[in-house]
Amino acid sequence: MTINELKRYGLEEMREEEIETFLETQSFGVLGLPGKRAPYLVPLSYAFGGNSSLYFTYVLGEESKKEQLTDSADRARYLIYNAETMFNWESVLLEGTFKTVPPSEWADIADELEGVWRPEIFKTAGTSRNVKIFEFEIVDSSGIKHTQFPSEHK
Repeated sequence: MTINELKRYGLEEMREEEIETFLETQSFGVLGLPGKRAPYLVPLSYAFGGNSSLYFTYVLGEESKKEQLTDSADRARYLIYNAETMFNWESVLLEGTFKTVPPSEWADIADELEGVWRPEIFKTAGTSRNVKIFEFEIVDSSGIKHTQFPSEHK
């Protein structure tokens, strides 16, 4: 079914302001990078840099497929979602481009990066490994939500 067909069951498209609020209140999603055989999907936390960008911090090993695919990607997609119940959920799909943030500019985005949720293992590993920050410049966004019980459950 299409989004328009699902609207009669309570599905709603999110307005731009709702998408921005959602991005401000969430902290992780799934990054989809173009791959040779299929998309390369990576769960990844983010920092929201306002309505036009996200920041991703990569903790890199000697060879990082994620870094290689990010460096070569013309565009990528990032899906953020929150499903509290089967009747109360939201999701936002972003499309964008990448730009490496040089270490000399990290202080400029320190406020955005402070307090970003990430698994403890990556916080610990980040102090002893190579770290790279990417800015994901949002070129397109869409969001949908369902926040009500269907009529038969009311």
